[in-house]
Amino acid sequence: MLMCTVRDCRLPLVRGERQLTCARGHSFDVAKSGYVNLLQPQERRSKNPGDSAVAVAGRRRVYDLGIAEPLLAGVADLAGATASDVVLDAGCGDGYYLAELARKSGVSAAHGLDISIPAIEAAAKRYPEFDWIVGNADRLIPWEDGTFSLILSITARMNSDEFRRVLRDGGRLLVALPAPDDLIELRGAGREDRVARTVETFAKEFTLVEQRRASTVGELDGPAVEGLLASVYRPLGAVAVATRVTFSLDLLLFHAKG
Repeated sequence: MLMCTVRDCRLPLVRGERQLTCARGHSFDVAKSGYVNLLQPQERRSKNPGDSAVAVAGRRRVYDLGIAEPLLAGVADLAGATASDVVLDAGCGDGYYLAELARKSGVSAAHGLDISIPAIEAAAKRYPEFDWIVGNADRLIPWEDGTFSLILSITARMNSDEFRRVLRDGGRLLVALPAPDDLIELRGAGREDRVARTVETFAKEFTLVEQRRASTVGELDGPAVEGLLASVYRPLGAVAVATRVTFSLDLLLFHAKG
């Protein structure tokens, strides 16, 4: 059940034909493409937070080339989603990982949350069979306690307390971090290894049960490189010609402590 995000309300939202409303009369419209914007003004730091439409399109170009399929396979294999799972992707972007995992595993329900309206709108248009919500997971995940059996956090911000609140006892949390060699051809020197710090972040509420790395190399043409550069933060630069690019994720599977 979704919760009302108006300050200090948090009452259940009831879905009507084109609106969600709570018992206090707060209402949220369902967009034509099917998503719902629950983001409150105080929960954003800019007028248009999150990924821009250009960034979303750049990342989608890479997905459409099939380059991310080995990464998706790694995520799906470690997550072990089944038909009984209710899944949340916190920071879902345009929905690629959540929707493709859900379609392959036939999960009971799949819900995506992201602060970017262009990303969520793209997800709702491409994957209309799933639930897409605009919101700020750093502040509040707008579902009731214990809603989910599996949470995904794919190269996104992480909120340990909220993840644990909405995850059932014994539920699984899969965190994907950019590995040190991810996009190394575009960024130059390898990035910091974030695994140890991430495990420490979740240590109070979660137990790490498995760690893997999923990697692949893709051949990108100039437009694909330019699109990729638009979708990542603070790249060091690249030439817009055919380029072999490394994509690499450190995958961490946690179980929620009882």
